[in-house]
Amino acid sequence: MTTVDETEALAVDALRGMRSTARDTGGGGLGWPVRPSDHEVEPTLYDGTAGVIPVLLEAWRHFGDDAYADTALRAARSLADAVDDHPDDSLYFGLTGIALVLRTVHRDLGSPAADAAADRALARVRSRFDGTRWSDLFELMGGNAGIGLGALLCGDAESALAALEPYARTAEPTAAGVTWQWCSGAEPRLHHLAHGALGIAYALTVVGAATAREDLVGLARAAVAEVVSRDEAGPEGFLVPHSDPQHRPDVVERHSYGWCHGPTGDAQVFRMLRHVLGEPSWSDLADRCWHTVTRSGLPRWMRPGFWDTNGRCCGTAGVLALACDRIAEQGDSPDFARTLVSDLASRATRDADDARWHNVEHRAAASELEPHTGWAMGNAGIARELLRHVRSSRGGDPRYAFAWPDQPAVRVTAPQATEPIRPADEDATS
Repeated sequence: MTTVDETEALAVDALRGMRSTARDTGGGGLGWPVRPSDHEVEPTLYDGTAGVIPVLLEAWRHFGDDAYADTALRAARSLADAVDDHPDDSLYFGLTGIALVLRTVHRDLGSPAADAAADRALARVRSRFDGTRWSDLFELMGGNAGIGLGALLCGDAESALAALEPYARTAEPTAAGVTWQWCSGAEPRLHHLAHGALGIAYALTVVGAATAREDLVGLARAAVAEVVSRDEAGPEGFLVPHSDPQHRPDVVERHSYGWCHGPTGDAQVFRMLRHVLGEPSWSDLADRCWHTVTRSGLPRWMRPGFWDTNGRCCGTAGVLALACDRIAEQGDSPDFARTLVSDLASRATRDADDARWHNVEHRAAASELEPHTGWAMGNAGIARELLRHVRSSRGGDPRYAFAWPDQPAVRVTAPQATEPIRPADEDATS
């Protein structure tokens, strides 16, 4: 097993590798490309600069090194410069996610320029709403649900409600509840957090509870019931297909296990429902998700296409995030988390300067992919989870410096040996 000190050293190398790929964007700004070989920087939360800033804040808090804060401020300058031209409005791929990160930079580092840029970004998002949607996507990552959730976290409840109310008139009744068309013209109905009914239910619950809109919370309950009715692993486990009918017939695997389309992300929805609605019964579903995840065979890459990603979105780092949540909230054994960390350590490519991770696309002739730098598939997302695991293992605070919008902030029930936490760690749903 990888020791805590070795894990911290790996995180430092990953941070060094991430910082080495930054590009000067002019005017003192820094931006990150998706891959080191890319010519252009990418501003988004999913795989660009907005997703790098949270790990810089995490490292700043973890090590107390102001160089990370200075880098975050320079990164915020490039985000501010991108606001007026970026064409997408969504949480993960657009201006809503950029605004949320800029708000956090202002709150944590005192940057009025970042705050003003966040205001501009949100104004642009509001101006491009047609009354029903912003784009063909109609889910959490790229559509209304994420925009509504992000608007609420930025302090704009009115815009959050405007984004989510269309779900009431577009819901498709089913025998068990409701669902939605996740993308205009798409026949398959997706079920999980990233693009499916559970992601929509997440936003409906958080925004509905924060604004006393029981109708939205009720709609979320119906969406969750629809997904739960599709479980194929009960009563001990929980496993729902990626989509029905299958969205990608060329993909052999019908089930996924990660954050985006599997029980790792489903468990985060059930954690949120327990936190927001105060109903302990949701813990049973979260436990069933974890039962399935820990018995699936991951993090072993057992066959092509089963588990060949290290990253936060679809891979091992995302499972580590849930493992640490459960350790903090429920006192779970740390053994599986240590297994995940050791796997990440074994798959890292390291040299004298940095660490990085190659994911695999088994359908491509050159199956080993170029390392990514951002949150979703690369160093930023992995380093953030490694730092948190180190801190938790040493009895430190299990909360993040930046609470990801669709991962509920840990609610610690047992005494912790912690340092003071700044407001950025507070759960916006509490």
